[in-house]
Amino acid sequence: MRPSLQELVDKYRNNLYAVAFNVCKNAEDAEDVVQDTFIQYYSTGKQFETEQHVRAWLIRVAINKAKNINSSFWRKNKVSLEEYMETLIFETKESAELFETVMKLPEKYRIAIHLFYYEDYTTSEIADILKISVSNVKVRLSRGRSLLKETLKEEWEYDE
Repeated sequence: MRPSLQELVDKYRNNLYAVAFNVCKNAEDAEDVVQDTFIQYYSTGKQFETEQHVRAWLIRVAINKAKNINSSFWRKNKVSLEEYMETLIFETKESAELFETVMKLPEKYRIAIHLFYYEDYTTSEIADILKISVSNVKVRLSRGRSLLKETLKEEWEYDE
């Protein structure tokens, strides 16, 4: 017995997600586990005796994949922004607040700002690194600065 992949996805996607989320405690990782489980089913030519056997196999694969994610190097060595901030040394309190605010920007602005101001890359070097145009780098820097200005302005107004 070998049900079609679409049939299994329709029937067991939510169950596998729940199992994976229970192990991973993270929505994105659980989604990855579900996808990887169905990819493994598609890749293997395994025949199953019954529908219960298929379901049990899918759940077992999902659990094993979720456990692998939990034991991965990345997961074990992940550090929160707050913990990372504690390891950094800043000259002033304002420098620390600025860095923390930069780290909270959306990724595309944060990376451009970090490379430009903290790593001292030029806009053309950043364009090469990110594989985007120089004008796009300039736009990201400009928008990132605007977001920083708004955020810091709000914080400074609360301090007064």
